[in-house]
Amino acid sequence: MWPLQRRIQVQEIDPDEIFLDSSNLPRLDEAQFEGRVEFPVTHMALMGVGLVFGLGAIVFLGRAFDLQILNGSEYADISRDNRLERSIIFAERGIMHDRRGVPVAWNEAPVDDSHITVATTSAYVATTTPFAFRTYIASPGFSHLVGFVRYPKQDTSGAWWREDHVGVSGLELLLDGELHGQNGSQMIETDARGNLQREHIVIPARKGQDVTISIDADVQAKLYELLSAHAANNNFQGGASVIMDVKTGELLALTSFPEYDHAAFSAGDTDAIRRANLDKRVPLLNRAVAGLYTPGSIVKPILAAGALQEKLIDPEKEILSTGQLVVPNPYDASDPTIYRDWKAHGYVDMRRAIAVSSDVYFYTIGGGFGDQKGLGIALIDTYARAFGLGAATGIPLIGEAAGVIPTPEWKKEIFGEHDPWRLGDTYITAIGQFGFQITPIQAVRYTAAIANGGNLVTPKVVMGGKVESSSVGISDDKLGIIREGMRAAVSSDAESRTARALDMPGFAISGKTGTAEVGERNQFMNSWSIGYWPSDNPRFAFATVLERAPAGTLSGAAPGMRPFFEWLAANKPEYVSAN
Repeated sequence: MWPLQRRIQVQEIDPDEIFLDSSNLPRLDEAQFEGRVEFPVTHMALMGVGLVFGLGAIVFLGRAFDLQILNGSEYADISRDNRLERSIIFAERGIMHDRRGVPVAWNEAPVDDSHITVATTSAYVATTTPFAFRTYIASPGFSHLVGFVRYPKQDTSGAWWREDHVGVSGLELLLDGELHGQNGSQMIETDARGNLQREHIVIPARKGQDVTISIDADVQAKLYELLSAHAANNNFQGGASVIMDVKTGELLALTSFPEYDHAAFSAGDTDAIRRANLDKRVPLLNRAVAGLYTPGSIVKPILAAGALQEKLIDPEKEILSTGQLVVPNPYDASDPTIYRDWKAHGYVDMRRAIAVSSDVYFYTIGGGFGDQKGLGIALIDTYARAFGLGAATGIPLIGEAAGVIPTPEWKKEIFGEHDPWRLGDTYITAIGQFGFQITPIQAVRYTAAIANGGNLVTPKVVMGGKVESSSVGISDDKLGIIREGMRAAVSSDAESRTARALDMPGFAISGKTGTAEVGERNQFMNSWSIGYWPSDNPRFAFATVLERAPAGTLSGAAPGMRPFFEWLAANKPEYVSAN
């Protein structure tokens, strides 16, 4: 038998026995705690940590209960009232100067030095930036050219829904990108009671660029003043006038009347806006670029240039004007068609025909008669377009009209197929009547092309920059004959010269006039005067139209321009000379 089994006692092995030989391990680094025995975390330590976190959770939940449940509405009101608000720092709009540096449009603070008010949720906070108002030159004649702006706007809650000064028309619109600048902003801190605590500028405002336009403010104002007074005295409803540098296209003046109050439009004056919209004279229309007028005889130089270019007639050849052109009726010899001249001129060559504005001469070279071949309507259209008629000039102002050159296609569209194009339509078109319509800016542009030797320049309203032009395709020697005729219209000894009102001592002007009958019964007339100066070395061209006076009115556009040219010679000699 085996001896009594002994109780086996189990004793845990101590850690140091397990790692008894650890000191014999190679490269043992005791400084890095190699070989050290890690003891387990005690239950008391775990309970302590849990207790700390539990107490923190109780405090957090209690505070959240107080903020959201017990006092939630009160603290919500405080959080809404005590906040940061963005405030606009309004940029100052750029100043617009005329060519001599005279301000035409600038900025002024309100007279009461009030401050802009910015709305918060429950209060209004005044910023330190004054609201700049746009101010315009007080002289007349600038409304259509300069235009107006709209100011920053608030909604009923006081929030700014339009933050900029916005150009609406004229140069304010055209140059808005340069003038408007860049708004800045600041942060306004208020307490729960709406009291201002502090302001911090975040983004500074950047002023708009100043711009120099090509207009001379004195010339612009005086042209408007004298011409509109002459129009009123002679019962013209309105008018326009443009003066342009024949080489660069820079406009010295561009005026239209009647005009509206552009400062009142900027201010939002509802009475002024309503009056302008209801005025039958249409003061909101910029007649210089958007007014369409039958040109009458001012298109005759174009036909003369076309006839020379096509070699249809020698400029020395004379055509008899008995006061009418009689076209035989092939079906009834007793009933010819008669196209009347405004006067019997006798024999006239091209220069004299321009000077006295012989309708018979231009009927003949326009539509042909007898053995004299005419341009025909297709070539009339071609040369009218070569001189820029029937298309926008490219002047960078909103609303420019293109105009109309009558053609068979145009007549068919307007009157239908039952009324085809006839020779008589060509005759009437050749003297600038029928459906012909042009703008004053087109008229001054083609006049400049005659004056400068055949370059059709694009009108500009800002100083400097690139000159844009195209050729009319007619040589300067041929255009020289046209210029001689236009000079004779002013200075020759012929009693019937049409622009003799512009014959002034010491001021050599070349010109051409035109009268167009308008109205259902031809009971009204428009009067034109175009030209350039100095005659021997042209610098400036002009085109003026006076609108809708009673038929037979004797004092038209040319007499209306004379007081202006007298003023120009006396007060602005730098524009009169050839240098």
